[in-house]
Amino acid sequence: MSNSEAPATSPAATAARSGLSRAGLLWGFLGVLAFSFTLPFTRIAVATLDPLFVGAGRAVVAAALAAIVLAVTRTGLPARRLWPRILVVAAGVVVGFPFLTSFALQTAPAAHGAVVIGLLPAATAAVAVLRGRERPSRLFWLASLAGAAAVVGFTVLSSGGFGGLHLSDLLLVGAVIAAAVGYAEGGLLAREIGSWQVICWALVAASPVMLVLTGISLAQHPPVAPVEGWLSFGYVCLFSMFLGFFAWYRGLGIGPIASVSQIQLVQPVLTILWAALLLGEPLTVLTVVGALAVIACAALAVRSRVSRTPAPRR
Repeated sequence: MSNSEAPATSPAATAARSGLSRAGLLWGFLGVLAFSFTLPFTRIAVATLDPLFVGAGRAVVAAALAAIVLAVTRTGLPARRLWPRILVVAAGVVVGFPFLTSFALQTAPAAHGAVVIGLLPAATAAVAVLRGRERPSRLFWLASLAGAAAVVGFTVLSSGGFGGLHLSDLLLVGAVIAAAVGYAEGGLLAREIGSWQVICWALVAASPVMLVLTGISLAQHPPVAPVEGWLSFGYVCLFSMFLGFFAWYRGLGIGPIASVSQIQLVQPVLTILWAALLLGEPLTVLTVVGALAVIACAALAVRSRVSRTPAPRR
C-alpha cells in the first residue's frame, strides 16, 4: 500500500483531521468574538435609530462591500443549482436574524437577549444533523444541552428572571431559528464555494429587498443619532454583517458544523461582559461562575466525536 493510500486511521490521517478541527474551532471563535458585540451595539443603535433602518441598512452597507470584494477578486457567479441555498442563507442571516433582533432589542436588554441567543448552538447542531449528515455522539448532545441550560440558567438569574413572556422573547426565538438554518446551510456551502463567497453572494442576493426597506425607513424616519449611535451602526454593518461571517463560515466549512457551532456557547458570556462595559448592565459573581460552567460545557462538546455520514454514491 502506498503512502497516498494510507488508511484513514493512520497516525498521519488522525493528525491531519486534528489539525483541521483546531483550525475550524479557531476560525469559529474569531467569528463568535465578532458576533458577541452585535447585541450590545444593536441595542445602542436602535435607541436612536429606526430598527427597520438598523436591520435593513446594515445589510445594504455590507452588500456594497460584498459587491466591491466580488468585483475586485473577479469572482464568477455560483452555479445555478446553488442559488436556492444561497437564498436560504440570505433569508436566515441577512434578513431574519438582523430584523428580529433589531426589533426585539428595542425593549429587551442585551443581556436578556443573550438568554435566548444562548440556544443557538444547539439549534445549529440540530440543523446540521438534519441537513449535513453529521452524527454527533451522545456525549456531544449531553454537553450541548448542558451548555444551553447553563446559558439560560445563569443569564436568567443574572438579569433578574424573565418577568413573563414578552413579544421580544418570541422575536429572539425566531432569530435563533433563522440564524441556525442560515449558519448550517452556509457552512455546507462554504465547502463548495468558499467561506467569504457565501456571505458575499447572500448579501448581494438580498440587497434589492434591503434597499427598498431601507428607503422606506429613510422616508418615514430620517436618521438622526449621536456619534455612539452611528459608530454602533457601523460596527454591525462591517463586523456583524460582513467580516464576522468570513471567519464564521470558514470555521463551519472546516467543521464538523455541529462541533464548531458549540463555540457559540461562549457568545452569551462575552455579550454580557460587553453589555456591562458598554451599557452599564450589571456584572456579578454569578456571571463569572456561569461563564466557567458554559465554557466547560463548550470544551466538552467540541472535543466530543462528530462523524459525517458519507454522501450516497450516484
